[in-house]
Amino acid sequence: MAEGLMKKFYGHRAYVQSAGVRNDLEIDGFAVAVCAEMGVELQRHRVRSFDDMHQWGDDISGFDLIVALSPASQRRALELTGTFHLDVEYWPILDPTGLGETREAKLASYRQARDQIVDRMIARFGPPTEA
Repeated sequence: MAEGLMKKFYGHRAYVQSAGVRNDLEIDGFAVAVCAEMGVELQRHRVRSFDDMHQWGDDISGFDLIVALSPASQRRALELTGTFHLDVEYWPILDPTGLGETREAKLASYRQARDQIVDRMIARFGPPTEA
């Protein structure tokens, strides 16, 4: 969600690449649905890990900032960046996976996580420059 929202709000102002600790998960349908509500298309998004990024030629030292949305991704980012001069920020965002009994309750959890990401982005990077 964060990569799609960042690209929607700030366009080409920054190079954005999302990665997680693992890549064994498909893009979550609930994440796709709640981002679509804001005009953010995630259906073609591919889930990547930090290791995938390295294998595909993305040099982590070329980034200025890593924003971690989970404690596990924060730990991995800090492990990978110990010798580089770049910032790692941890944004404690609700993990909506597994929350809610009904479809509507699950969507509400995903909307809450999406909105937390949006709030943190705006606080960190300012008002969106794109619509």
